[in-house]
Amino acid sequence: MAKAKSIKVRLVSASGDFYTTTKNPKTAKLKLKKFDKKTRQHEWFEEKKIK
Repeated sequence: MAKAKSIKVRLVSASGDFYTTTKNPKTAKLKLKKFDKKTRQHEWFEEKKIK
C-alpha cells in the first residue's frame, strides 16, 4: 500500500498573518477560521502556495 504524500501550504489572512500546515495534494483548497494575532480576533485563513 502506497503512502500518500503531503505538501506544505501557507494559510494567510487578510491582515497578512499566516500559519503553515500540511495537507493531501488531492484535496480542495483549505479555508479555516483561526485566531489572527495581529487583529486579535478569529478570522478566515485561505491557502496560498509557499514560495
